[in-house]
Amino acid sequence: MSAPTSAVLAALWRGGLLESVHTGAVAVCTADGTLIEGWGDPDRVILPRSACKMIQALPLVESGAADAARLGPEQLALACASHVGAAAHTDRVLAWLNSLGAAEDALRCGAHDPSDAAALAALAGGPAGQRHNNCSGKHAGFVTLSRHLGAGPEYVEIDHPVQRQVRLTIAEVCGEEPAGYGIDGCSAPNFAVSLRALAAGVARFAVPDTLGDRRGSAARRLVEAMIAHPLLVAGETRPTTQLMRAAAGRAAVKSGAEGVFVAILPERGLGLALKVDDGAERAARAAVAALLARYGAIDPLDPAVATLIDQPQYNASGRHAATLSAADILRPSPR
Repeated sequence: MSAPTSAVLAALWRGGLLESVHTGAVAVCTADGTLIEGWGDPDRVILPRSACKMIQALPLVESGAADAARLGPEQLALACASHVGAAAHTDRVLAWLNSLGAAEDALRCGAHDPSDAAALAALAGGPAGQRHNNCSGKHAGFVTLSRHLGAGPEYVEIDHPVQRQVRLTIAEVCGEEPAGYGIDGCSAPNFAVSLRALAAGVARFAVPDTLGDRRGSAARRLVEAMIAHPLLVAGETRPTTQLMRAAAGRAAVKSGAEGVFVAILPERGLGLALKVDDGAERAARAAVAALLARYGAIDPLDPAVATLIDQPQYNASGRHAATLSAADILRPSPR
């Protein structure tokens, strides 16, 4: 089997010299699946990781489970979130579970320390809970759907009705049968699709009428929730939140582990998906910021955006020592 074709997506420059490069692939698609731009191999199969959470959340909404549980936009944003475990996230997750008559032990995501500094300090060295897991909102959604279906508590198992619905939804929305699956960091199955299919799938969120009435309405609600609550989708200082704030309604953005990002561009009717070969988050955030600027969703001169496209690297003395920059091929075309 030949190695996939890759393109340079970001590079580290130090003293005017090229020090390191990050390669990968990008697909930009319309809702009918047309590839309008691509770099590297858009047909490579990837594990989208948390970048596909809005697709995983579709069954929660289109099944009627969200309405039956009286979930609002904040809960829907959390269902799509990879959050930092701040109180703004964990308090809402616990309140959501309590509204179901469930406790934290209904989750199957496992516990890890929050990445939010205040939340970590509040633990005072004590153990973190599952509420602090960055995927606890997604799992609260799975608990809600499982109870609505009258299914059992082990909703992360591959043959559980929740995961059967998730797999079917990914296949239908992306227009491609998953090539397999891996177990994600939160224990849920993560279904593998091509970058092109993933980009086409999120483009259908940008043009939800293409998904039919029920599914289109569900997709629209999830996108609107993400755009309305960027803090809940990630957290302060996180690129996903920063980029959605900068986009001011022109994009819904979602990161995934191992250098994956997707973006939904409603004004353009486009979806984009990218994967960095070595999984470097710094390269993925530079690349997606440059692409969002390329498609007019953000202003590349916005200071919050500019420092993502060209990321200054400081040494221990606080001196600017290097810059991690998005590749020129991804940046806005000169006018």
